[in-house]
Amino acid sequence: QVQLVESGGGLVQAGGSLRLSCAASGRTFTNYAMGWFRQTPGKEREFVAAISWSAGSITYYADSVKGRFTISRDNGKNTVYLQMNTLKPEDTGVYYCAARFGSSSRRSDEYDYWGQGTQVTVSS
Repeated sequence: QVQLVESGGGLVQAGGSLRLSCAASGRTFTNYAMGWFRQTPGKEREFVAAISWSAGSITYYADSVKGRFTISRDNGKNTVYLQMNTLKPEDTGVYYCAARFGSSSRRSDEYDYWGQGTQVTVSS
């Protein structure tokens, strides 16, 4: 089992920044690719970013956040981060951290473990 706990959400004005953190515990963190997804009421969970498990981490982004968001991980702290800059109202949602044994994926149904989510609200 892998337990994931997100933090860092909140209310921010458009153009502002937030950094989300996801602390992992349980199995060996370095064996897992990590992803961030977001969801708004009435919509399916949407891929935001992912990072591979390896030391030379490979990153992937949704087109809607590319150039504004940065995913990173600190394997020594068992933590993955999502730095979000130039936030827009359409970035509003509950952000979830997820772990997948092996390689990264953009598909939510390929992730094995999920956190409880943290709310991000961007006001216009």
